Order: sequence, then C-alpha cells, then structure tokens
Amino acid sequence: GGQHAENVEEDKKRSLFLESQGYKILRLWNNEVFEKMEGVLQAVLTVLNEASPTPRPSPPKTGARRKTKGP
Repeated sequence: GGQHAENVEEDKKRSLFLESQGYKILRLWNNEVFEKMEGVLQAVLTVLNEASPTPRPSPPKTGARRKTKGP
C-alpha cells in the first residue's frame, strides 16, 4: 500500500534480503487487493507460471522440524 512510499529504503533492504533467499517480490496496491481481486490473482498466476518449479535457491527451512517416531 501507500505506506511503502514512506519507507523506500527499508523496503529496498527487505526486498533484497527476500530475493537473496529465493523469493519473488510482487507489489500490489491495497485498493487492487480489495477492489480488483481477479486482476490480482491473475498477476500472481502469471508470475507463478513464469517461475521455475522450484525456486533457485530454495528458501531456507527455518523453524520447521519434522517429528520422528521414537523407538
């Protein structure tokens, strides 16, 4: 939303970090999300269709541990 215009440097740092972890940044205006959901979903679908099946590099797995069965 519009609040990002006030924090350009913070957003830039966050975006660079997320992209370095393999994420794609898609910025949308709040009113688009609330008023034009079909267009938003189409934009997301377009980005997903252009992406490789597995992000390169895959985002790190943090905080998630698999439970294992004990003896």
